[in-house]
Amino acid sequence: MTFSIAPMMKWTDQHCRYFHRILTKKAILFTEMISVDAILYGPQHKLLSSNYFDNSTVIQVGGNDPKKLGKVAKIVEKYGYTEINLNIGCPSNRVKSGNFGACLMASPQIVSDCVKSIKNNSNLKVSIKCRIGIDDMSSLDLDRFVSITSTAGVKKFIIHARKAILGGLSPKQNREIPPLDYQRVEKLKKENNDLIIILNGGIVSLEAGIKHTRDLNLDGFMMGREAYKNPYILSFADKLIYGDSNGENISRRTVAFKVADYIDQFLFDNNDHLITRHILGLYNNMYCSREWRNNILDKSFFKLKGDKLRFATDKIEKMISLRQAA
Repeated sequence: MTFSIAPMMKWTDQHCRYFHRILTKKAILFTEMISVDAILYGPQHKLLSSNYFDNSTVIQVGGNDPKKLGKVAKIVEKYGYTEINLNIGCPSNRVKSGNFGACLMASPQIVSDCVKSIKNNSNLKVSIKCRIGIDDMSSLDLDRFVSITSTAGVKKFIIHARKAILGGLSPKQNREIPPLDYQRVEKLKKENNDLIIILNGGIVSLEAGIKHTRDLNLDGFMMGREAYKNPYILSFADKLIYGDSNGENISRRTVAFKVADYIDQFLFDNNDHLITRHILGLYNNMYCSREWRNNILDKSFFKLKGDKLRFATDKIEKMISLRQAA
């Protein structure tokens, strides 16, 4: 069984992934989606060099041009990535207007050609993240999509167990309104036992993900927003999912101080917010968590930027200890 943290636009950037890697050494991390044009024509080093911190990160890309994806594959491989994930699940209008994301589920041959181009130009593993369908697609269309793309070389599919409604629903609504259908993912695995099938969608705890994965005889699960909003749950992943006896959960204070060290070493010119915005949920549901968040967002001057986080953390830990002793 594997556990992945979902790629999330504007969230799972390099700073967020550094924070998550402090909490779990075993979970599979993904970049936020990067368009092929951004890689080909944008600030390549800025977009890709963050893999220096964790060379097991999967890069997720959005695109529909086999030639461009072949070029991108060569580039990302040079930066040390070993797996590329094609985003065939995003339902946003912006992505749809670029003819990639979920709308490509209706064009499996194009996706197949993209996979072949990546394979022909690199040694990267290719995985796909998609929905169980779009709009009025039938159940058989999912089978056809998986058959065609797996023949091209995809062996791992991350399936969000909802349809994507491309006309009329926002991305947020598409995460909530279409009903979950875990049994459809189970059926897909039964009919394709040679493929790695990962469950995504509606999973709000590690325990629930483990149960669904076992009950449906799948290969793993992916969690998104819950892991981001309540990141401390990730500290239990290595032991619960991978049975790693060394994976005892790390204290919140230790996590915060490691982030503070990162701030001192890598973030300058008052840029500590680039990572502190991702850690705001670390003390969720704990006594005085709001005060802790306010303290790390405060504009007070500290000679070492990480000291603001250290000060706020020692303060809340002291308050928690006093409350427990009362």
